[in-house]
Amino acid sequence: MTARKRKILVVDDDAGIRESLEVLLGSWGFEVLQASDAMKATDLVERHDPDIVITDVVMPEISGLELLRKLKAGNPHRPVLLFTAQGSIDMAVEAMKQGARDFLTKPITDLPKLKALLDDAEQEIELRRKAKRLSSKTQGDSGLTDFIGVSKSMREVFDLINNVAGRDVCVMITGESGTGKEVVARSIHRLSRRDTKPFIPLNLAAIPETLMESELFGHERGAFTGAVVMRQGCFEQANAGTLFLDEIAEMPLSLQPKLLRVLSDGRVRRLGGSHEFEFDVRVIAATNRDPMRAIEEGRLRDDLYYRLNVVPIALPPLRERQEDIPLLVQFFISEFNRKHQIGIEGITDDGSELLRNYPWPGNVRELRNVIERAVVLTKGEWIEEGNLPPYIRNSTLTPDKLTFSIGATTVAEAERELIVKTLERAGNNKAEAARQLGVDVKTIYNKLRSYNIEP
Repeated sequence: MTARKRKILVVDDDAGIRESLEVLLGSWGFEVLQASDAMKATDLVERHDPDIVITDVVMPEISGLELLRKLKAGNPHRPVLLFTAQGSIDMAVEAMKQGARDFLTKPITDLPKLKALLDDAEQEIELRRKAKRLSSKTQGDSGLTDFIGVSKSMREVFDLINNVAGRDVCVMITGESGTGKEVVARSIHRLSRRDTKPFIPLNLAAIPETLMESELFGHERGAFTGAVVMRQGCFEQANAGTLFLDEIAEMPLSLQPKLLRVLSDGRVRRLGGSHEFEFDVRVIAATNRDPMRAIEEGRLRDDLYYRLNVVPIALPPLRERQEDIPLLVQFFISEFNRKHQIGIEGITDDGSELLRNYPWPGNVRELRNVIERAVVLTKGEWIEEGNLPPYIRNSTLTPDKLTFSIGATTVAEAERELIVKTLERAGNNKAEAARQLGVDVKTIYNKLRSYNIEP
């Protein structure tokens, strides 16, 4: 618990009971306030804002149930315990329906139960305060509302984004899948002078090679079989705005010199066209590969890389910034509360610890999916351990590199079979397979390429 004493208000018209409870609760570390009736209790609540209230039910003028309703109207989260010597099942049921934390009988002889109830109430109060602090931090003051983080590595990324956004230069974003490369690109665009103009994202790993040149540069009607209408390429679509070339290392080598020439000249010619169009586009590129290794492997031309890599931004994997996980969790809880119209308050300490200890191979995207699942499945106000996936609750199910064996099959092989089978069921629809598996469609394309399966 925190060092600050919790304030607890005792409301009862019997002075002897109030005094006895003050001695008992004081010995447990509480700062005790007393009120002999509901009117005085209301005044003390307004002036001192107690953390917890314990009130008798049967009192003159205003009953404990009526006081409960007033207290819950003012602060629905404040724990209120009711007790009475004249209780009934109906009264207890009504008290719980009105939001009482529990209903006790006088005299209170079961002190361990009372202590346990107060301990639980204190734990919930602390969780709420922690969730509120985290929520306030997620608002941010840098203008980067899509980015959450207090770690040193993320503060460095924030500084880079803020510094480069107003400079019209090419940016190369690197990082593992799920670290938020497109979010960085959109943030740069939003903070730039081009923010009112188009932001055009193009995932080069998801476009068939036969269509990529048309996607990039556009085509005239009749340029090839099936070209029944003229189509602008992404440079024309993004004119005056920002073009985001995702997974640049997956671009066919045969097209890379053409892209380099277009970037250098600031002019583009549609397929089948006879004249060039000037454009004014800021280009941001990204890759989940190590660019230098991609160059060594012959996947990426070094001249194109150096043309794009004016300002590099490297995104750290989530496992290297564990201190950001509680902030991200609270941010996603708020997002999915709005999306699903749910009122989840936050996550318990035990649940948060599990998330901090998990290695997150899918990075922030995987965490986001886990939290959405938990928000939807949680019945109460708090995400608990049992609401998290089994592989997060049981570390033995989560190998660092997904290479342990299940019988004669490794997890990597099982993952491959799962993806292939899901694609078959989805009729080879990559987007539908991604939805069923709870991953991004880019992940499907990247996995297929890693399996040497042509997307």
